[in-house]
Amino acid sequence: MNNNYKFFIAGRTRNKENILKICDIFQEMNISHYCFLKNEIAHQKAKLDLQDENIADVFESLELEDPSVRIIFEHDLNGEKHSDNFLLVLPAGKSAHIEAGIAYGLGKKCYAIGEYDVTDSLYLIFDKIFKNEDELKEFLKKENY
Repeated sequence: MNNNYKFFIAGRTRNKENILKICDIFQEMNISHYCFLKNEIAHQKAKLDLQDENIADVFESLELEDPSVRIIFEHDLNGEKHSDNFLLVLPAGKSAHIEAGIAYGLGKKCYAIGEYDVTDSLYLIFDKIFKNEDELKEFLKKENY
């Protein structure tokens, strides 16, 4: 996978409904994006079913050395490396926050959408935190993504 994407969309699997709403916005606006919840190829290779409602529990129960974990890691990291921008859908877990740090370290523009629990100085890595989908859409239109 050596595609180039305008955005890498990260979040927590347990926040699937909100993440997929954000993906729909990008799809409707014809903005290329990578989202781990839409990466069927990686999940098939890893023998994981994206449609399984318990996928988060199944994945979290795997040993770190499990080949499935490596497959998902490599596909997601490659998607992040080949994206121009990063968008974190809040609330998010540890992995998604680590991905935000990776994006920032790679010099990508970083954004978030949703409410955060508490103020954290490290949230200053985000160029903007959108309160809702309408604010995100307006920004995407204005910036001509």
